[in-house]
Amino acid sequence: MLLWLLLLILAPGREQSGLAPKAFLLLTPPWSTHFKGQKVTLKCRDSRYPAWGDVSWYYNKNLMREESGEIQIKKSGYYKCKTQVSSFSDPVHVEFLSDWLILQASHPVFEGDKVLLRCLGKEEGIPSEKIYYKDGKKLGSTYSTEAIILNSVSLENSKYHCTVSRKDFWSSWKETSKPLRIQVQELFPPPVLTASPSQPIEGSPVALKCETWLPPQKSDTQLQFCFFREDQALGSGWSSSSELQISAIWSEDSSSYWCQAKTVTHSVIKRSLKSQILVQRVPVSDVNLEIQPSGGQLIEGENLVLICSVAKGTGTITFSWHREGTIRILGRKTQRSLSAELRIPTVKESDAGRYYCAADNIHGPILSKLTMVTLRIPMSRPVLTIRAPKAQAVVGDVVELRCEAWRGSPPILYQFYHEDATLGRSSAPSGGGASFNLSLTAEHSGNYSCEADNGLGAQHSDRVTLNVTVPVSRPVLTLNPAGTQPVVGDVLELRCEAQRGSPPILYWFYHDNATLGKILAPFGGGTSFNLSLTAQPSGNYSCAADNGLGIQCSEVVMLNFTGGLSTTGTPGLLCNAALAFILCHIPSDTLLKNSRRLLDYSPNECQEPSLSKPFSTDTQEPTHSELPALMELQPVYSNVNPGDSDLVYSQVRSTQPTKEHLANSPRMHWEHEGSTVIYSEVKKTHPDDSAGQASSGGWAHEDATESYENVPCASMALDH
Repeated sequence: MLLWLLLLILAPGREQSGLAPKAFLLLTPPWSTHFKGQKVTLKCRDSRYPAWGDVSWYYNKNLMREESGEIQIKKSGYYKCKTQVSSFSDPVHVEFLSDWLILQASHPVFEGDKVLLRCLGKEEGIPSEKIYYKDGKKLGSTYSTEAIILNSVSLENSKYHCTVSRKDFWSSWKETSKPLRIQVQELFPPPVLTASPSQPIEGSPVALKCETWLPPQKSDTQLQFCFFREDQALGSGWSSSSELQISAIWSEDSSSYWCQAKTVTHSVIKRSLKSQILVQRVPVSDVNLEIQPSGGQLIEGENLVLICSVAKGTGTITFSWHREGTIRILGRKTQRSLSAELRIPTVKESDAGRYYCAADNIHGPILSKLTMVTLRIPMSRPVLTIRAPKAQAVVGDVVELRCEAWRGSPPILYQFYHEDATLGRSSAPSGGGASFNLSLTAEHSGNYSCEADNGLGAQHSDRVTLNVTVPVSRPVLTLNPAGTQPVVGDVLELRCEAQRGSPPILYWFYHDNATLGKILAPFGGGTSFNLSLTAQPSGNYSCAADNGLGIQCSEVVMLNFTGGLSTTGTPGLLCNAALAFILCHIPSDTLLKNSRRLLDYSPNECQEPSLSKPFSTDTQEPTHSELPALMELQPVYSNVNPGDSDLVYSQVRSTQPTKEHLANSPRMHWEHEGSTVIYSEVKKTHPDDSAGQASSGGWAHEDATESYENVPCASMALDH
């Protein structure tokens, strides 16, 4: 009894689904058919085990006056009851028969249960065979009063009866029971499928519930549930849970849903009606394009990431990416999310521009705003060019150092280098190249380079070598040995050297009007010419140096054997001009005596070999070229006539044409009016002057024994 009460209290009823649970009837004895005159006790129960006075009884749908929880009956008919907290119980048909043979079925009987059938005679005598039938077909037989068992009955309308054979002394006959319909109660009603929410929004979770209930008498029956969309089972299939949680439902999931419930023994299985679930789709809105790196500024070669997102929108969304001005779609993705990204690897300069994206979930594409993507181009390796005014860079030239990188985002800062020293810098705000002007000195020969930097990494040019050609300086001619008395047959070394000048240097050696030879100094410096002295070594010696940038002549060095004295000339006369001025140093009487011998000399001009032509070390006398422009001549002092003991020195000052004047004369001959020699005075030696030097008595005319006027001797000598 306590177990029944517990089952009644704990049994799940229809209050879970909003319906009042059914009451149910219990029969004592538990048979639905009895012999007439017998009594049967009916008990009304519900899941809450109500008070006795709360029961309403009905007989053949008519309310009875009985109000207690159980009553005794002895009339055939349909009985049902109801409590204040329950709905009507299923009606129970109890029948009282006056027949000799009745067929009894146990009560209550639920779907899938075993049923006891008992064929009972009013007066049981000698055991006889009892035969059981279902719908006229024999089920079995027995010779005792024991019942037979029917397994797993269902809600069906079959008729059962039994027969027994009787006999007495006179005859035998067969007794047949009244047909019986077994009152099989529903174990659980067909389940009802519910969805929460009933109209879900796409992408939201949905809970499916398969609702049914068991009567309190069968609350210990275990049920299993399965959910279906159309004909496809959902989840893991059959489960003891009557609920199924769908984490996210989509518009394509809109369909018919239903469920099934069954006992674990598979004896009873029922399905729900189909329920249509329509999933609500939310259109996309507020489409946004995000650029990574942030700000949309990239360096060429980096990866560009385009993130397209929507603030709202459900279901499968198709994202697409575009660049303004192009028809081609950069990329497309379809997925169930509110954002998607497109990665463009290793962007190039052509990838710069304005980008946008579109999102569509069947309601039509929605576009984002345009977002600018800018690219900064790293510097390419710059190219350095050196532009000189002439083919050969010379000291004093202004050269342009031009540095230019073909690629690179502005602004660009250029720096210029000589070896490892910085010369200067120049900025190119709008890109392109930049220049730096450099005034050349001799120290500017070497390697030059430049650097370009726009903040993305500096790039260096290749080195460019610049050779600055230095014009030769005036060479110095020295005689070796010096200060000794040369003897015929000696070898005299003529050493000519220019202190400055880029190699190779071509040196020319002259004796009066004759070219002694020429020697090339390929690595610069000086060079020597060895002269074997003959009977007439006296005269004017000079040299010239040229490296293609203009010839330079040394001062004249005079060698005299006449008085047994070898001296060198003082600065002032160059190359071939020396002899002309020496003629002018001599007094008139001495000049007359020695003019024929001196005029026999035909002084040679300084040669002007050019480095633009191949140098030759051939010592043969070259073809005479035009005289170079001479510098202003300085005073020259020399022994003129050692035979005259009274005459010691003469002082000479010369004026001469400029280089421009010389250039206008192809032969470079000086006209009479173009050059004058001025004689100041002639000084005599004093007997008391042990040094033999000229008196320091000044320029007084009373001390002079001879006077001279301006004579154009230089012009005549050169014309000769």
